[in-house]
Amino acid sequence: MIASAAAQPVVVGSKVDSEGALLGNLIAATLEGHGIAVTRKIQLGPTEIVRKAILAGQIDMYPEYTGNGALFFKLERDPVWRDPEAGYQRVKALDRERNGLVWLTAAPADNTWEIAIRRDLANARHLVSLADFARYVTGHGDVRLAASSEFVNSPNALPAFEKAYGFALRRRQMLVLAGGDTAATLRAAAEGTDGVNAAMAYGTDGALATLGLVTLADDKHVQVVYRPAPVIRAAVLERHPAIASLLGPVFASLSLATLRELNARIAVDGFDARTVASEFLRAHGFLP
Repeated sequence: MIASAAAQPVVVGSKVDSEGALLGNLIAATLEGHGIAVTRKIQLGPTEIVRKAILAGQIDMYPEYTGNGALFFKLERDPVWRDPEAGYQRVKALDRERNGLVWLTAAPADNTWEIAIRRDLANARHLVSLADFARYVTGHGDVRLAASSEFVNSPNALPAFEKAYGFALRRRQMLVLAGGDTAATLRAAAEGTDGVNAAMAYGTDGALATLGLVTLADDKHVQVVYRPAPVIRAAVLERHPAIASLLGPVFASLSLATLRELNARIAVDGFDARTVASEFLRAHGFLP
């Protein structure tokens, strides 16, 4: 006997990183807690793999970031992606029209590229923003930045910061690490590895506060905004219309501080992402 469409499990995927696992499990646990059957494909792969999976109908929903709309629709030069609400509305409209994908409520947090520095340096030199950092660098301040090759070379990353704020780091002022794992760059800054006192970071990195690092404010909004939101196939949402109202309050509660705290429980304290997600949902009354 063939099960009805409504009885078929909702296949929830996520990206391979720890925040992807956290967000994917928040989605899956919320649905399960309200009687919707779920099949988990958490930490399925990088963005390209997960995106292909939902377009092919191999998964039904997953957490995505608004700024990736620039990549998906080849609109990298459009300034809309630097506006949190406008970027969300643009990717929501484009994905619904072209791919039958629905973007649900986005979190208020922004998981974008940032530069973090040691708290002792920030306090001693009164460095709060990237404008402060630029003045410090151009004034021959002692800086060594740990970052990935992508961050150093991508026109949208460090070069964009340098151009907007009017500073330039020499190669000897950078420690370029293989891969894009911010856990390694943040640790290098925290431990002062090879003189490192600054690091490439993501806005929601959980280890920032634990490691004694602070992020520098991007007052000129140089970087694309990456707000996380659940993305679901329209046909699946039609079968389970309650999903939108169930997940809306969950993602609305994910402030920058909250995501950093939850990510720290995984990346720093070593807790399982599924456990962290379930405990958060119960503590905040999102599960019956």
